[in-house]
Amino acid sequence: MNRRDRDTESMELALRLAARGEGLTSPNPMVGAVIVSGNRIVGQGYHRRVGGPHAEQFALQGAGRRARGATLYVTLEPCQHSHKRTPPCVPSIIAAGLGRVVVAMRDPNPRVSGRGIRRLRQAGLRVDVGCLQEEAERLNERYVHWMRTGRPFVILKSAMTLDGQIATASGESRWITGLGARRQVHRLRSRMDAVLVGVGTVLRDDPQLTVRLGSTDGSGRAARQPLRVVLDSTLRTPFSARVLQPSGSARSPVRTVVITTAKAPKRRIERLRARGVSVLVVPGRRGRVSLRACLEQLGQLGITGVLIEGGSEVNAAALREGLVNRVMLYVAPCLLGGQDAKGMIGGRTPTQLEDSIRLSELRVRRVGTDYLIEGIPRRSSSRPRGRHGR
Repeated sequence: MNRRDRDTESMELALRLAARGEGLTSPNPMVGAVIVSGNRIVGQGYHRRVGGPHAEQFALQGAGRRARGATLYVTLEPCQHSHKRTPPCVPSIIAAGLGRVVVAMRDPNPRVSGRGIRRLRQAGLRVDVGCLQEEAERLNERYVHWMRTGRPFVILKSAMTLDGQIATASGESRWITGLGARRQVHRLRSRMDAVLVGVGTVLRDDPQLTVRLGSTDGSGRAARQPLRVVLDSTLRTPFSARVLQPSGSARSPVRTVVITTAKAPKRRIERLRARGVSVLVVPGRRGRVSLRACLEQLGQLGITGVLIEGGSEVNAAALREGLVNRVMLYVAPCLLGGQDAKGMIGGRTPTQLEDSIRLSELRVRRVGTDYLIEGIPRRSSSRPRGRHGR
């Protein structure tokens, strides 16, 4: 096997290892590392949880003295800075006597970007960058987006009929899709930092917005509960709403944040906070919570990925403001019909087809009795902005 093939094979393994940390490392990235001496893997590891050892440390610990002169494959540039809970990896890599380091992608974190690579080269190590870079960026797309924009990566999910309806005229929507699709949505929730809805969804459906998969998310690990986020410009959410009720365990409580505007009554804000519910006041936009301001606030809290499960008005605002990074549409093989049913996207219809929201990189697959359509909407560019991380 030539060097290029060996590099690719080893980095593929590192990427698979990194993916095991999905939903557990945020706001840190997922990282995998493999150490190869000759043609043998002598050490490997991945970042398992936020605040825990990095992938490189696990790999070096496994390799021990066999790391000397070996090659380290790592999916993200090793860190050099110490502004975090764990020690930097670069000094450990240098001390281990490695001969070569292969990095899939530079870290977009301005505290890291280029510094780790430069320090390794200054220490005399050969460093190659860019092996399976696209795959590495795709794996950590939420982290990369958060670092570059200051906002979380947004997935808009909706369950709908073949003719694009999400509810009947009376508001009935349970259940449009089947059990297989609903189970997959709970697994998706467990891998996101936050789940977001509008107050209309709370008033109509009274959702819990929790992950309900038993003790695990289907992969054998404990299910992780996301932050529950409600957009409510005037605080109409009833105090009895299930999304406000304490949930989870003492060790892993389910938290809720209500995002409102200056129009909200101060007394209701105080009552919610007294119940342990976080309330954030952000600027309004056309009488509603500014979704962009909301996402910026969540980004400052270290939220890197948000799943929007709101109604048609929240969907419309997110899409038309160019804030959605991916759509996931669960489509049931049925037709609802009628002009008074609830469509997936609210608001006013554009007058020209050229103003429609177009999707690229479409993927269609079957999920139980339904179909999942995924795509990337056309979105506006954002000026890069640095954030804290790793």
